[in-house]
Amino acid sequence: MTRPDDAPSTPTPKPAPTPKPAPAPETAPHPVLPLTEGSLVLLVGTSAAGKSTFARRHFRPTEVVSSDTCRALVGDDENDQSVTADAFELLHFLVGKRLAAGRLTVVDATNVQAGARKQLLAVAREHDARAEAIVLDVPPGVCAERNRTRPDRELPAFVIPRQHRDLRASLPGLAKEGFRRVHVLRGAAEVAAAEVVLERRRADLRHLTGPFDLVGDVHGCRSELETLLDRLGYRLVRDAAGRPVDAVPPVGRTAVFVGDLVDRGPDTPGVLRLVMGMVAAGHALCVSGNHELKVARALDGDRVTLSYGLRESMEQLGAEPGEFRAEVREFVRGLADHYLLDGGALVVCHAGLPERYHGRSSGRVRSHALYGGTTGETDDYGLPVRQAWAEEYRGRPLVVYGHTPLPVASFLHNTVCLDTGCVFGGALTALRYPERELVRVEAERRWYEPVRPLLSGAPGGREGRPLDVADVAGPHTVETALHGTVAVRPENAAAALETVGRSAVDPRLLVYLPPSVPPVAAGRRPGFAEHPEEAFAGYRADGVGRVLCAELLPGPRAVVLVARDDAALARRFGPTGPGAVWSRTGGALFGPAQEAELLARLRAAAERAGLFEELGSGWLLLDAALTGQPAAAAVVGQGPAVSPSASWRDRNAAVVASAGALLPPVLAALERAEARGLDVAGLLERQRGRAADLRDFTAAHRRAAAPGRALLAPCRLLAAEGANLATGPEHEHLARIDRLVDADRPTPADRTTPADGTAPADGTTSADGTAPAPVLHRTARRWVDTADEASTAAAVAWWEELTAAGGAGIVVRPPVSPTRTAPGEGRPGGLVQPAVQVRGREWLRLLHGPDRPDRQDRLDGQDRPEHPARPSGGVLGLRRSLALREYALGLEGLDRLAAGEPLWRVHQAVFAVLALESEPVDPRP
Repeated sequence: MTRPDDAPSTPTPKPAPTPKPAPAPETAPHPVLPLTEGSLVLLVGTSAAGKSTFARRHFRPTEVVSSDTCRALVGDDENDQSVTADAFELLHFLVGKRLAAGRLTVVDATNVQAGARKQLLAVAREHDARAEAIVLDVPPGVCAERNRTRPDRELPAFVIPRQHRDLRASLPGLAKEGFRRVHVLRGAAEVAAAEVVLERRRADLRHLTGPFDLVGDVHGCRSELETLLDRLGYRLVRDAAGRPVDAVPPVGRTAVFVGDLVDRGPDTPGVLRLVMGMVAAGHALCVSGNHELKVARALDGDRVTLSYGLRESMEQLGAEPGEFRAEVREFVRGLADHYLLDGGALVVCHAGLPERYHGRSSGRVRSHALYGGTTGETDDYGLPVRQAWAEEYRGRPLVVYGHTPLPVASFLHNTVCLDTGCVFGGALTALRYPERELVRVEAERRWYEPVRPLLSGAPGGREGRPLDVADVAGPHTVETALHGTVAVRPENAAAALETVGRSAVDPRLLVYLPPSVPPVAAGRRPGFAEHPEEAFAGYRADGVGRVLCAELLPGPRAVVLVARDDAALARRFGPTGPGAVWSRTGGALFGPAQEAELLARLRAAAERAGLFEELGSGWLLLDAALTGQPAAAAVVGQGPAVSPSASWRDRNAAVVASAGALLPPVLAALERAEARGLDVAGLLERQRGRAADLRDFTAAHRRAAAPGRALLAPCRLLAAEGANLATGPEHEHLARIDRLVDADRPTPADRTTPADGTAPADGTTSADGTAPAPVLHRTARRWVDTADEASTAAAVAWWEELTAAGGAGIVVRPPVSPTRTAPGEGRPGGLVQPAVQVRGREWLRLLHGPDRPDRQDRLDGQDRPEHPARPSGGVLGLRRSLALREYALGLEGLDRLAAGEPLWRVHQAVFAVLALESEPVDPRP
């Protein structure tokens, strides 16, 4: 059997037909039987017609499914007719498995009865495979003679004549049964001389590897198409009348059109003339759209409804010569419904195609490729509600399609829709492949009024898919590239929705929430619940030899989205102003005026640091922390600062005040009772212990609540236009952050003067009073070698000094994010914790209250039963598991943001982080 050879890497024009020489006389016929790859081929013929011999000669053994072999597998004898039913059940099963895998499958059985063929044709339809037949029409006398010479089989004399009658009766109607091709070999000589040639499936252009420029729905917008091709580097070729008839691509590239070239627009003939010329010259490929199909039917004279722009197309084509209309008819009739390109890594169709349909050929496949799946419902505009096949797509090939106009093209689950509504006043979009670069040309005007508005004012509507509560409500899962599938329980999803509904910033900007940072393992040093040595030992056990230690700032985490200008932010997120600053739960951290001033300062610093220019982005997303005290002036400008940490500070202040008022009288009363000889010694001792705890707690609270100026400490750049910056080496993050902090050097012109002419509040101006003081804070940090005792000892001394002065502690993280352990040496391998926090004694005292100085029962070397024990290792393990899942979700959301995916896809990851935060792991921080 001859199989298809590799074709050139780019399509070539068809050569002009040349006269064929008259065939030389042959003594025997030499029929050539073309078959299609991946199809079901039925060998049809009587017993002893030579089917098995034909199959062995022309097909691989694995491609042939024989009824005799199936009988032998079931009954140990291929002539055992008593197991025929089970044997054919096995045959149908094997045929289905091969067709599901897209493999050529040849059935070696008599297949002379319509009932037997019907069952096999049903299997082919189930798997969207072509069915073809090869009929071996050998005279019954020859078959009977062959049967007499076979010692392994004896058939009754009536069998072969009866089978031959069935064969003859079937021949006229085989094509009507559903076979795409029927080859009839008449006589033993033709059977022996036949040659089988295997052809590629029509959709199979996997040998074409590109690179490609894929163009969305044109809809008669010739001028915009010319502009787009020019921007892509194509050179237009015009005829004597100045009309474009071809476009020569840059070397090696090929244009691919996703259909709907016609209807609605001003120049359908001009678009067709250009694209047809490109295809004929081998410069382009084109698949059919549903509008091409309607034009073809109209040109054939069929009765069609002249709606959705078809009337305009037919009027425009009616003004063209008859020869041109005939060429158009032949062109649109010959378009394939989809193509597989680049080794199967790229699929191009008009309306989208699930992976199970790739490369297949059936009415069901063609219908989905041209129209897409629908739910059977209609929307408020009377248009069909389409199935969200792309949201469920998980295939390896990139599927590029159009059909449903969207305001902007975006990637979703390795699919991208290029129909951006050019004819409706949107844009004409192309995708450079494999670069995955989107090129957009704005429409010159609105050529046709859409039934449904292209843009929606709802959040996410500018991307064509408004946010839907169903995306984040109820039990669901979120797939992450780093940590697999993360499950979200319904009660956690409900808690996340309630939190966001109460206090979240503009949902269009809420694109990231930072993960929690779990505590270090329990300290083994007496008097310490957490100690840096445990962090160093843990990372050393994970194979991390060097870690970064950074000061843990006492204020809340903050996420900052800052833009170079409002227009830059609007291009990506919509008209949302200068940006936003939000907390770990998505709530706004500042009032509008304070936030705007802080963002202006950050914008100026990023501009001076050259970060916008370096990253080629009009906006930046930062992870940061607020430090300083809320009792002081605002971060910038006037008025009180807003801080979520104020809640626990207020709580602690209440504890200090009530203890100071109530505990001294209690102690005095107990001491008087003891002096009178009452047995209150045990109670008095416990209350004196509480008083000692309260004195330490009060001192820690006063240090933490001392007035000071609040500052913003950037930790790392998270994302920019088209880039997830959250991963990679820490030294790169630190270098960018240092440049940003160093650039926060305001000039006197930056000084903000209140409307009443008074000076800014204390702490907002520099020492000489000439300009606002910097608002960005550089976090103290140092590198530590986990295997070097001197290095770890120095880090421990630094931590002790830091926490003794009232500092919260440190955060320890690996030098590269993310980091994985290598399997072996008793370790299963896996994701290393991206960070752990090691907090000081006094800070833990503030977090847990005076009666719970830490999460151990021995902070001061005393054992008191009222001090609850530290959470068990199982609870700590769960907290670390949650932190890893939140970390993976955060990176997944940033990946989706960088890839330009729709907002609802980014929100899935964001809401999952917030949902995991509501897990009832341990009420203590």
